Amino acid sequence: MFTLELQEINQRLKETRDVLLTILNGLNGDQLNRRHDSNSWSISQVCQHLYKTEELYVVAIKRGLKGKEDSIIENKPLEFLLDRSRKLEAPDIAKPTDEIIEYQEIVEKLHHSREKLTELLHSLEDPSVLSRRHFTHPVFKEMLLIEWVKSLYLHEQRHIKQINEIIEEFK
Repeated sequence: MFTLELQEINQRLKETRDVLLTILNGLNGDQLNRRHDSNSWSISQVCQHLYKTEELYVVAIKRGLKGKEDSIIENKPLEFLLDRSRKLEAPDIAKPTDEIIEYQEIVEKLHHSREKLTELLHSLEDPSVLSRRHFTHPVFKEMLLIEWVKSLYLHEQRHIKQINEIIEEFK
C-alpha cells in the first residue's frame, strides 16, 4: 500500500519536472533572466528557488529519518500550495540570488537536486518510515516526511504556474 503511494508521488515528481523542463527548453537567456520589476523573480530565479528547496528538503528528510520515535501527527492538506492567490514568502535560505544563470546550468542543477532526492528515496530499506517520522518545516510546521516529498511536486507545480505568468507578462 505505502509503496504504491510512493510510486505515485515519484510519478508526479517526474511528470511535473518534465513539464518544467519542456517550458524551459523553449526559452532564451533573456527570457530566463528578465524580471518584471525589482520585486519579482525571473524564471531562472524561480528555478534556482526550486533546486535550492529540493536540496534543503533532502537534508530535512534525512534529519527526520534520524528520529527513532513514530510520529503521531495528522496529515496536512497540501493542495493550498497550488493556490497562487495566496502569497507565500520563501524562507531566506531558499531565496534565489541575483546571479544570471543560463539554461544549461539551470537544467544541470535541477537534475542534480532531483538525483539527490531519488538517491535518498531509493536508499530507504522501509519506505513506510516516511509516513511514521516527521520534521519541522519552517513555514508549515510539523510535517510527516512523506508530506515533505509530496509537497515538492505541488510546490513545483505552483512555480510552473508562476513561470507561465512571467512568460505571459512578456508577450
